[in-house]
Amino acid sequence: MTAPALPLPPGSTLGILGGGQLGRMLAQAASRLGFDVVILDPEENSPAGRVAARQIVGAYDDRWSLRRLAESCQVVTYEFENVPADTVAELTALGCEVAPGAAALAAAQDRVVEKSFLAEIGVPTVAFAAVDDEESLLAAVAKIGAPSLLKTRREGYDGKGQAWIQRPADAIAAFEKIGRQPAILEAPADFGRELSVIAARGRNGEIVCYPLSDNHHEGGVLRRTIAPAKVTPAERDAAEAIVAKILTALNYVGVIGVELFELAGGKLLVNEFAPRVHNTGHWTQDGCEVDQFEQHIRAVAGWPLGPTAPHARVEMTNLLGSEVEAWKKLAAEPETRIHLYGKGEARPGRKMGHVNRLRSLEG
Repeated sequence: MTAPALPLPPGSTLGILGGGQLGRMLAQAASRLGFDVVILDPEENSPAGRVAARQIVGAYDDRWSLRRLAESCQVVTYEFENVPADTVAELTALGCEVAPGAAALAAAQDRVVEKSFLAEIGVPTVAFAAVDDEESLLAAVAKIGAPSLLKTRREGYDGKGQAWIQRPADAIAAFEKIGRQPAILEAPADFGRELSVIAARGRNGEIVCYPLSDNHHEGGVLRRTIAPAKVTPAERDAAEAIVAKILTALNYVGVIGVELFELAGGKLLVNEFAPRVHNTGHWTQDGCEVDQFEQHIRAVAGWPLGPTAPHARVEMTNLLGSEVEAWKKLAAEPETRIHLYGKGEARPGRKMGHVNRLRSLEG
């Protein structure tokens, strides 16, 4: 296979690794731009697969499925950052263009690698130390102190795979709680709120940023996002400088989500980044001229990036579990826009959809 001619013209086919809600919304955005989409996901009849031109049902490490995907598509992207590294290597070996690239995945999949990368490029984070066993854990606690937060190096999201160490004596119990897996120990951040910035980098190196969002969590799960956040020009400039450093260092193509801690005085620390479209960017679907999903498709297809100016202030609320059953009431609210993910069982805590409530920018 030969490298695709960019920009991809309408009528081209894009592949997406992952059939969940982010893949679904990416596929919908790609369809609006005239692209066909092929989803690869092990779950038959996935949420994304039902709105795409086609779905290949197969594991992410199944070579036959990957070959079918590579032969079908000009460019492949992904909806989640835990795509096996071997999957990207296999697609690349088959001559398929994958964006964002392997460097972004490698950094985002391992919290120690991620924090080390950020430190190397001069982006501020909390103090941290790698943990591999009890000996290195105790050394890390002696270095970082307590309280501190122990997290698995890989996977774990929405508060999973984490344990607080309130006193040095709690260290071993915390290690047991996360299954004695390789981990990272992080110093606590005395932050007033969590902000995030959604940004995109095109194939020509152009970078655009959306206004910052103000995020609120419950039990480690994002409940709502308010955007544009009320920040100072200095904070906005600092956030955009941080994300530009990350995107440039990774030679990134696509949309990225960067979570930030706002400390006293407006200083910002990076908590983590996700090499994909992001939950805290869902507000852009109804608040901006071009939303994060279309922006990602534009970037990976080699199109010009779109404008990021907001035309409304938006409060995005995740619909978890049975909350989705209020769809009829929500549909009657004139200021509310509903985005449902087409999932089946509404299990407790499962993200079933979100709503964007629109307000005046001056409000």
